[in-house]
Amino acid sequence: MIQSMTGFGKHVVQLPSKKITIEIKSLNSKNLDINARIPQVYREKELALRKMIADVLVRGKVDFGLYVEITGEETTAEINSGVVKKYMQQLAGIVEGDDLKLLELALRMPDTIKTEKNDIDASEYETITKAMKQALTEISKFRSEEGKVLEHDFLARLKSLTELLQQVRTMDPERLNTIRERLEKAVADLTVEVDANRFEQELIYYLEKYDITEEKVRLDNHLKYFETTLMSKDSNGKKLGFIAQEIGREINTIGSKANYAPMQQLVVQMKDELEKIKEQMLNVL
Repeated sequence: MIQSMTGFGKHVVQLPSKKITIEIKSLNSKNLDINARIPQVYREKELALRKMIADVLVRGKVDFGLYVEITGEETTAEINSGVVKKYMQQLAGIVEGDDLKLLELALRMPDTIKTEKNDIDASEYETITKAMKQALTEISKFRSEEGKVLEHDFLARLKSLTELLQQVRTMDPERLNTIRERLEKAVADLTVEVDANRFEQELIYYLEKYDITEEKVRLDNHLKYFETTLMSKDSNGKKLGFIAQEIGREINTIGSKANYAPMQQLVVQMKDELEKIKEQMLNVL
């Protein structure tokens, strides 16, 4: 089952003196790109938290936030006045407001609370990791649900492409007859005598150049392979992208060999369906 790279997960934990909120949001990206927003006191655990994210999400542009709100007395904590003043100066240059409003905004920013603690309490960190697992479970569920929507769309596009390929198969004999009649008429209109045997040989050679039997077979195989990969246990957007490229090559070759307007119209429709698949493919894990 495929997964989308778009997702959101959040989990809140209430401790005796503080509320800890974990938020994880992901969007599509070629690789894993994690942007972490963590209070200074928790920086020593950043690599471990990043690894937790990487092990679950694998790929995507990820915004990770760990927010701490003090809800009770904590004797080792105090307002970092220098940081707050700096925030207020910067905010004054961006928004209008009195000092009270600027102070309210500044206090929401990171590192406005400083603590003398050098080490994170072990039980507190365990609580944070549990919250991380919950948030990652939520975002994974979100990604799976989005993946179902993508899967439904891909199957509809594959069905359309298969139907269009069947129309190409049905039309192909008529196309070759039309090309043959067109060539025979062109030769008949010539004022010079043409050797019939030589003309037949050249005609066969010419028609072979426009034969699309192999392309039809390969395109059918690629469509089936795409569906098999789509329905496999693991999500593999890159592999599906490679298969989509091969589908595109066969469609383009059929279009270049068609030399028959009705078939070229079918090829345009096939390209349109494939383009929609490629657009959605960018969001598949």
